[in-house]
Amino acid sequence: MILSKIHRFFSFARLLKLLFLLAIGVQLAVIAYTHFNGYYVLEGFGHFVVRFSVGASLSLLGSFFLAYPDLIVILYFNKVFPWGRRIFKRLILQLVVSVIIAVVIAVGITFLSNLIRSFGEDLREVLFYNALIASVVNLILMTILEGSIYFDESKKAQKEAENLQEELSQIKFEVLKSQINPHFMFNSLNVLSGLIKKDPNKAQEFVDEFAHIYRYVLDTIEQPVTTLEQELDFIRSYLFLQRIRYGKDLIINENVDGDMLSAFLPPLSLQVLLENAIKHNIVNEEKPLKIDIFTKGEWLMVRNNIQLKNTSKSTGIGLKNLRKRYAFIGDIEPHFKVVNGNFVVMLPLIKDE
Repeated sequence: MILSKIHRFFSFARLLKLLFLLAIGVQLAVIAYTHFNGYYVLEGFGHFVVRFSVGASLSLLGSFFLAYPDLIVILYFNKVFPWGRRIFKRLILQLVVSVIIAVVIAVGITFLSNLIRSFGEDLREVLFYNALIASVVNLILMTILEGSIYFDESKKAQKEAENLQEELSQIKFEVLKSQINPHFMFNSLNVLSGLIKKDPNKAQEFVDEFAHIYRYVLDTIEQPVTTLEQELDFIRSYLFLQRIRYGKDLIINENVDGDMLSAFLPPLSLQVLLENAIKHNIVNEEKPLKIDIFTKGEWLMVRNNIQLKNTSKSTGIGLKNLRKRYAFIGDIEPHFKVVNGNFVVMLPLIKDE
């Protein structure tokens, strides 16, 4: 399970390539340093090949023993001490753990090397130098792994942000499209046409509320959130148009806590819910549609009695889009459920923008 988590960040092939290059670099540096300072002078090219082959193989083996504990440490620290918080504490702890891992691995590899071929030098001195070299190498390796993971995560986050932006643009388009829905426009203009003849004053009020709806849409379509107060003001204009059409058959009850009016929610959230309720349910004198809008703690509740039309088929797009729009602004999701013959929606209200 741990290996599967690690390989999500680093595939085995990628890790092998990195460690192979690191092992070659370390051995070339060590052989060159020990040769030129007289600590371990090469006796010829054949000696170099043998020493390099053995050393690089052991270095590669040792680097695997270093890399996997390093990756486990990085994954653990990313969870417990993410870079955005307690950076100094993480640096110190990661430095100490990195050195401890390196010393333990170096001691093990050194004893293994000594078993294969005894060192001519004092074993304690070899252990000290190997532990020192391993510590430096592991600090370099830890830095490379951290940098690679950070780079990969940044690319992944950037790609996700681009995908989310595209998705948000599509959602905005769907919301805007619902507002210029030909059926809504046709029904509204039909109602207006009848009002002009029967009640010119009411017709003027209808036009004002109709204009307010589209002004609100244009003002908020690019905004991630709006206040509950603004949303309710908009929805009253929307319901005014619907009441002209349905009269007393559409019953709306509003009971919102005044302290929650400054809370935030995605714009046009209520309109989606009310439109769905009216679209999918029978609204007539025998079966009036009752919609309750009220607050419960930090939730906005929208409840309507269920009396579905026989011809009504829900695609669920509106509610899916509402979920996605909430996902852009926080971790709390809206809830949809049926309770005692009522369809109930719970919309989270966000206190701080």
